[in-house]
Amino acid sequence: MSIDPAVLEWLLDSDPALRWQVERDLVGAPPEQWERTRARVATEGFGARLLRLQDADGQWAGGAFFPAGFFESDEPQQPGQPWIATNWVLKDLREWGLDAGALGDTAERLATNSRWDYNDGPYWEGEVDVCINSYTLASGAWLGVDMTPLAQWFADHRLADGGWNCEAEEGHSVRSSFHSTLNAVRGLLAYEKYTGDTGLRETRHRGEEYLLERRLLYRLTTGEPVGEFTTRFVAPSRHRYSALTALDHFRDVALHEGRAPDSRMADAVSVVRDARQPDGRWLQTTPLAGRTWFDVDAAEGEPSKWLTLAGARVLDWWDAAFA
Repeated sequence: MSIDPAVLEWLLDSDPALRWQVERDLVGAPPEQWERTRARVATEGFGARLLRLQDADGQWAGGAFFPAGFFESDEPQQPGQPWIATNWVLKDLREWGLDAGALGDTAERLATNSRWDYNDGPYWEGEVDVCINSYTLASGAWLGVDMTPLAQWFADHRLADGGWNCEAEEGHSVRSSFHSTLNAVRGLLAYEKYTGDTGLRETRHRGEEYLLERRLLYRLTTGEPVGEFTTRFVAPSRHRYSALTALDHFRDVALHEGRAPDSRMADAVSVVRDARQPDGRWLQTTPLAGRTWFDVDAAEGEPSKWLTLAGARVLDWWDAAFA
């Protein structure tokens, strides 16, 4: 797919956190160009703003997953999950391409000062939620922490059907979920890329197979759509599964492992293609509710730069393989 020049110009007029990916994935710029842009994430725009909001103890908003005092406050809380505490901020900074060196001794400060809301356990040991552990695994590997024990946790807690479910640890489910499984395999892929440790690749592949068996969209038992969430694209996606987020992961896997796209993803690709507007952009659906430090994408119903970046590079990758 050749992207419309006007859309490309619109995408390039972006925060460095997004622009460097446009340069790399859509423009095909040489590494020295997009790496210069990526380096600006630490000093300009979204990345620099979040760095300035870090607490002296290494955390953000005083907490690991929830802001400090979230459960004790008598003040009315904004609806939805707050997205401002440490786990979410590290996930954003990492995915925006911030150089880990910009965080200095953050890993050590978190090891000393940050405890999980759920069980008061040490930050880098993770807790019991699959999605939380996936973000922690990826962030720890990015920051150079030895995450071997938490990586093994994913192999030990995979369900019989091949995937994961955040509800399983509380005994509420024995079946995997699309959301939890995608988050798990994304965390495992990040861990492998940062550390070079391929020992859990088979575990990740089995989780990815769980999604591929269902063609990223359907129930295995009935062949019916698993839910409308698969076709509602939102940025930031946070923990939310969609066909676009899943395809972006499988593109990342293919580039990392030198694999061709799996044909079982064809229906999901059609969903992404059908969501593209006549002008070549993708629209934001309903942003996930909850407090944020600041907005990083468009309002509901408006063209989304983050979704357009993801949609365009997924279709480029697919079409290059099946042209």
